[in-house]
Amino acid sequence: MVHITDQELADAKQRWAEERADRPVPVGVRFDMPSERVIVEFSNGAAFLFPARALEGLETATAAELAEVELMGETGLHWEGLDVDYSISGLMLGIFGSTAFMEAQRRGGQSRSPAKVAASRVNGAKGGRPRRTAAT
Repeated sequence: MVHITDQELADAKQRWAEERADRPVPVGVRFDMPSERVIVEFSNGAAFLFPARALEGLETATAAELAEVELMGETGLHWEGLDVDYSISGLMLGIFGSTAFMEAQRRGGQSRSPAKVAASRVNGAKGGRPRRTAAT
């Protein structure tokens, strides 16, 4: 068993406070209804924003439900009514859901639905995608 003295604990708490003072921490979060984005504000004046409905579990939420976002300490976001939690660092890394959800989102534009195939054929019959013109 490791024994930590009161002085070692006090020193560690002091180092933590000094390190924390040197880095920005989240101080507020809100849902912006016009843009439907969540905005996380930091102690240094910076902000991080992302489209709320891009997150797994929030795709079909109402604006009122999205507006109930709150900070979970200094590390996370929480929507109580939706039972959804995300880490701020994960969101900043572009992790908007589970691996399966993220893969489905990535493949979404690559889908070959019958409607997409038909539209592609119609477009091809018209000569395809217009060619780029040289910039003047």
